[in-house]
Amino acid sequence: MSSHSEQPFELYRPVPVVRPAAVKKSQPRRWIHLILFLVTFATVALNGALNEGVDPFSEWGAIRAGFPFAITLMSILLVHELGHYTLARYHDVDATLPYFIPAPPFFVGTFGAFIRMRSLPPGRPALFDVGAAGPWAGFIASLVALAVGLHYSEVRPIPFTEPVMWFGDSLLTSGFVYLMFGSLPEGMTVYFHPVAFAAWVGLFVTVLNLLPMGQLDGGHIAYAMFGRRHRFIARGTWVLMVLLGYYQWPGWFVWAIFPMLIGLDHPPTIEDWVPIRGWRRVGGWLTAGMFVLIFMPNPISQRDPLPVFEGERTHVRCEQGEFPRQPLCVWS
Repeated sequence: MSSHSEQPFELYRPVPVVRPAAVKKSQPRRWIHLILFLVTFATVALNGALNEGVDPFSEWGAIRAGFPFAITLMSILLVHELGHYTLARYHDVDATLPYFIPAPPFFVGTFGAFIRMRSLPPGRPALFDVGAAGPWAGFIASLVALAVGLHYSEVRPIPFTEPVMWFGDSLLTSGFVYLMFGSLPEGMTVYFHPVAFAAWVGLFVTVLNLLPMGQLDGGHIAYAMFGRRHRFIARGTWVLMVLLGYYQWPGWFVWAIFPMLIGLDHPPTIEDWVPIRGWRRVGGWLTAGMFVLIFMPNPISQRDPLPVFEGERTHVRCEQGEFPRQPLCVWS
């Protein structure tokens, strides 16, 4: 009997598997991430210097004028991506370090940053944590930068005789401006310090990431909350992007085309049947509230100068405003 009882054990004993050296997992190339970070910092600093009215292309030392903007914006983007990376590691999701994407200096200097998940999240709760951690981390960093930057910002008259690039306000930024400066007189506006402008860009990047389409951060969160019903939310958001592109800001058309290239739908997780509950569901709705708070229907526009006709005289009436040494001038 002993021989018959031991035979199956011998037959089904596991055999060690020897993997060839060719399939050994390669080490991460951290130098790629570092080079992309440094190049992106340089292009963002060039943009910041140009915004300060200096020409860093003729004198490279002038690029220092763009450092306050570059340090702030790169810090916000880095905090955002490290939020994703930290929660990915916590849930044993294989994820890369952040990849920063440089852009021409005349276009802010960066197209943002991203991490790549090389393995599926174990379930929708883990997907929610990884997806929401980045926007919340970037949002908090942007709030700190906005408060600091507005402290150094100035209220000045609007230059009616020159074209002006106008950056839109969200409920959050308009509220912060009101708390800092009160109700602005007619013809006056706030000129953001580079740190405050970097915070504005950081909030706008958070808005774009929170769009609930595809595998954007908002797509991760929406799929974690609603599962495969996410597809209806994604298509409704796509229609909204088209309408906003037509009626508000043409740049929304880019965000209507982009999901069509990478896909509107979100792939399932490993244990896709496990829903999110409790504080995660509350956090999902709080994230939706944050999106509403920082969303800007028309983020960038240009105000043309007022026309002055030849042979006519345009009268300008100037009065002393509420702010010292800044007269209030109104066209009449």
